[in-house]
Amino acid sequence: MPTSTRFAVATHILATIALARGEVVRSEAIARSVNTNAAFVRRLLGSLAEAGLTTSQMGQGGGALLAKPAENITLFDVYRAVEEPSFFTLHHGGPSQLCPIGKNITPVLEEEFAGATAAIKRALSKTTVADVARRVEARAGGAAIRRVLGGS
Repeated sequence: MPTSTRFAVATHILATIALARGEVVRSEAIARSVNTNAAFVRRLLGSLAEAGLTTSQMGQGGGALLAKPAENITLFDVYRAVEEPSFFTLHHGGPSQLCPIGKNITPVLEEEFAGATAAIKRALSKTTVADVARRVEARAGGAAIRRVLGGS
């Protein structure tokens, strides 16, 4: 079962804003880069703002800005801002307690999920939005990035 795209898109949004280097970025420009509609981008920007990762500048020439340096925003911060708190989900209704497998599977899975969750948190906490932005810029080139952001 695929997971939500919110984390990937939110990271894309923050990298785009980081690459604007302090200039506001309009949701329409971000939406063009993401290849989605601006309303979806604005909803994610709302979640990112609630988490203290972005701010908005209202009015003519308004748009989104980072609320703190990209070096201080980890991918785990982004994940927490836009996704459900748990990486893994157990049975919705719970397994049969009459079955010896069903009765004992949940604690085993909880142990495994706890270890995997800790590893994912550690990995996502090592990478910042600044790291992602630098890697994107290195692949795309600064001039190409400026052309995209110039149209914001």
